[in-house]
Amino acid sequence: MAELRVFLVDDHAVVREGLKALINAQPGMAVVGEAADGQTACEQVPRLRPDVVVMDVSMPGLTGSQATERLQQECPPVKVLALTVHEDKGYIRQLLAAGAAGYVLKRSAAEELIHAIRVVAGGGVYLDPTMAGKVVGGFVRRPPGEGPPKGAGELSEREVEVARLTAAGYSNKEIASRLELSVKTVETYRARGLEKLGLKSRADLVRYAVQQGWLKDA
Repeated sequence: MAELRVFLVDDHAVVREGLKALINAQPGMAVVGEAADGQTACEQVPRLRPDVVVMDVSMPGLTGSQATERLQQECPPVKVLALTVHEDKGYIRQLLAAGAAGYVLKRSAAEELIHAIRVVAGGGVYLDPTMAGKVVGGFVRRPPGEGPPKGAGELSEREVEVARLTAAGYSNKEIASRLELSVKTVETYRARGLEKLGLKSRADLVRYAVQQGWLKDA
């Protein structure tokens, strides 16, 4: 089994050292690089190609969300797991919209972080248990005038498959390979599914997927 490669991004050296010691102590897992800011991370990650980037959110210069969005554009296969002290659902939505595959609160237990790294590395989406309700609630309590969310029953079998894999963090190319479709066909199914569900972004889709129980196995 290949070693799970992790890259750390945090502006506090003490935090990075602690995370490095924790991760390197895990079987089949190793830290392959680290950065003190988002800009440096965006320069090093494309070269090192880790499986997972553990990204601090609050950093000077390029923020965690900005760095995540840039990395997802430049290195789609790399999964970003946000590590944050913020428990506000606005930050969570921002992270998911930027392309993060999940987030863990800094006050969480060490084993929770390790579990989250393995989940996102495997293609899943990890939502901190103490905050998942707020993410789902943000979708359930839609703004006045938008109406209730549409049901997955309106989607074709292929549209559901593509929507579930998209919410689980897979790229269009990875989905195309798994379902033996062209990337263009996957993009069409994804766009059609979002339209039928009345959703606009991947963040909306993740919240919907949590509500439907699509990601519970992850």
